[in-house]
Amino acid sequence: MRIVCLDLEGVLVPEIWIAVADAAGIPELRRTTRDEPDYDKLMRSRLGLLDRNGLKLPDIQKVIGGLDPLEGAADFVGEIRRRAELIVLSDTFTQFAKPLMAKLGYPALLCNSLAVSGDGTVTGYKLRQQDGKKRAVIAFKSINLEVFAAGDSFNDLGMIREADAGCLFRAPESIRQSEKDIPCADTYPALLERIDAFLGGPSASPV
Repeated sequence: MRIVCLDLEGVLVPEIWIAVADAAGIPELRRTTRDEPDYDKLMRSRLGLLDRNGLKLPDIQKVIGGLDPLEGAADFVGEIRRRAELIVLSDTFTQFAKPLMAKLGYPALLCNSLAVSGDGTVTGYKLRQQDGKKRAVIAFKSINLEVFAAGDSFNDLGMIREADAGCLFRAPESIRQSEKDIPCADTYPALLERIDAFLGGPSASPV
């Protein structure tokens, strides 16, 4: 059996932290896993910025409520799910993801969670597990699933390299240049073509 694993932010939905940064006027929050490969360092910075600026979970969720999937993403998800099982592997948080997943038709999602106090202050975060995307792919392969993986950031490289096939999607030039051996698709039709090739579908061509 073959399955498809995709990153969420930057692949199917806008970058949540960038949207929050723009809404709150905090440019430092625009930094994402496309820019910083050390996820713990990135999250410590984010939590500090939230604390210093008095931003709480409801403020973030209000911004998320106004976001929509990237153009064409919902149809793209539908096309994949007609072909194979889709699992979204993300470093986002359960408290962020629900309204966006609803707009995508609720594909399966594995992600992290936030620690939140009674007044809505974000006090920390809990990873589902370290290097969760890569380890999820390893686990799927251990039960004889074949995996295609795609994402756009440093934290997606592990799962892409561990997968049976995969590619970057709309990755920044810095990642493309540092990972030249990984192909990159820039449109949903191009990514779907690679997925079809992996699945052995009618448009199959070498991945």
